[in-house]
Amino acid sequence: MTRQQAWELLRRYNAEPFHLRHALTVEGVMRCFAEQRGYDPEFWGIVGLLHDIDFEQWPEQHCVKAPELLREGGADESIIHAVCSHGWAICVDIKPEHEMEKLLYAADELTGLIGAAALMRPSKSVQDMELKSLKKKYKDKKFAAGCSREVIKRGAELCGLTLEELWQQTLDAMRSCEDSINRQMEEI
Repeated sequence: MTRQQAWELLRRYNAEPFHLRHALTVEGVMRCFAEQRGYDPEFWGIVGLLHDIDFEQWPEQHCVKAPELLREGGADESIIHAVCSHGWAICVDIKPEHEMEKLLYAADELTGLIGAAALMRPSKSVQDMELKSLKKKYKDKKFAAGCSREVIKRGAELCGLTLEELWQQTLDAMRSCEDSINRQMEEI
């Protein structure tokens, strides 16, 4: 599956700018993580792009409806397993096995928290966000209450990272792709 095919498949089931931005953000973060770790950024990016393919239309069947949509779209089983594993212990029993799946599990919730924190900044950007600011938002349970701190913590443990290491790596990855995402969102 090419990135273009993945994008077209995602757009078949997703139209809301919020969901599209999140998909592009997770794609960018996963590409960055792959490059840093010596893996294929195209594959990791496609998984990140498609990870919430079913969420906009079928939130109550998240990670359950995805295999059907992905198979119909021509995705192979490695993509399907990776996409579904990010819902482990939340909505499915498919545990993340590969390093990429563990990082997707960890980064999905965290990108949401960081994105919400960025929107609170005058710049509306992660470029000038400091780690200490993110820590404060993370500790404030009322802030971005829909972003599970437990999932983020469990994700860091799965990856063998401290929370601070995961926060910093994800923040850096989001910085690296923010301009590209903004350009892509302008084209939608």
